[in-house]
Amino acid sequence: MTDTTAMTPDTAAPTTVKLTNLLGLPLPAMEAFFDSIGEKKFRATQVLKWIHQEGVDSFDEMTNLAKPLRERLKEVAEIRAPGIIYEGESKDGTRKWVLEVSDGSYVETVLIPSENGNRRTLCVSSQVGCSLDCSFCSTGKQGFERDLTAAEIIGQVWVATRGAVDRKDTRKRPVTNVVMMGMGEPLMNYDNVVPAMKLMLDDNAYGLSKRRVTLSTSGVVPKLDQLGDEMDVSLAISLHAANDELRNVLVPINRKWNIRALLDACHRYLAKCDDARIITIEYTMMKDVNDQIHHAEELAALLKELPCKINLIPFNPFPHSGYEKPSRNQVMRFQQRLYELGYTAPVRATRGDDIDAACGQLVGQVKDRTRRAERYINAIQLDAE
Repeated sequence: MTDTTAMTPDTAAPTTVKLTNLLGLPLPAMEAFFDSIGEKKFRATQVLKWIHQEGVDSFDEMTNLAKPLRERLKEVAEIRAPGIIYEGESKDGTRKWVLEVSDGSYVETVLIPSENGNRRTLCVSSQVGCSLDCSFCSTGKQGFERDLTAAEIIGQVWVATRGAVDRKDTRKRPVTNVVMMGMGEPLMNYDNVVPAMKLMLDDNAYGLSKRRVTLSTSGVVPKLDQLGDEMDVSLAISLHAANDELRNVLVPINRKWNIRALLDACHRYLAKCDDARIITIEYTMMKDVNDQIHHAEELAALLKELPCKINLIPFNPFPHSGYEKPSRNQVMRFQQRLYELGYTAPVRATRGDDIDAACGQLVGQVKDRTRRAERYINAIQLDAE
């Protein structure tokens, strides 16, 4: 909410009015808002369409609302998206936005077109920085400031889709898929991520299929169980290792919920889905760390009971990470072994690396309250001495 100042007639003292940001409200919350100001609930659907389908951020443009209602909305509400600081396009067509959120921090979101142009996938951030500290991810090295609000999360979709001409024709939609794979761990910001995803799915907003909205998690098991009780979007698991010893190093949250606990939660999630579904396993390959043939065989054995496909992601280097990208031949050998063992295992093409928009490269600007970034820089300087 934003504060505005008004003067009372009796005392002429300033009073503070809290403006409700309607951008982040899914339909039930929007209906409750209109009910609270004495309006019919059907206004919620009208305003949802104006905001999310027409890209409107001014009540004056909502021409099917009576003028007195528009004036009333100006007094109590706003439509406030993150501000655009930078917008760039890669040579491969990938687009990246650097967005400023309410505390002055920057987050990043990336739109990745498929080679045939039929699919345009938006990679959305859920936190300023990341509350986890995966050792191979540059986002984690910048530390963590706070969770994004629902308005700041859906605002990334709003920015990327604003100005759409024909929302009924999927081929003409600027965004056809959304993946919660940007900065942050989505399930550590559950209470804001879920309302934002509900807007992505709402036919009065973005109307995406639940198969076209994917949440990626490193394994926050209790929240994964809670998500399965509430909705069944597509699920991706940031696994990156097939044994606890290695995953404890690469993905430290594994020390709290190990691989077995995570896979059990995946089975419970699939059981709650109302259709046949598979889980995407994300596996970032690092030279001489997890890219050998015996790692492929261990991964195949681990996942044999789980309906899944495996996305192989060659590591995207960043300074002082301590990891290297495996050779293309090694990636192909690893992939071939998984194929022989019966798995679908596409290699994710590196997209947008010339504008630092590739997987694991999203950084932004974070007022790091964890001091993780400071410790990381100090460690680099000590190594250099």
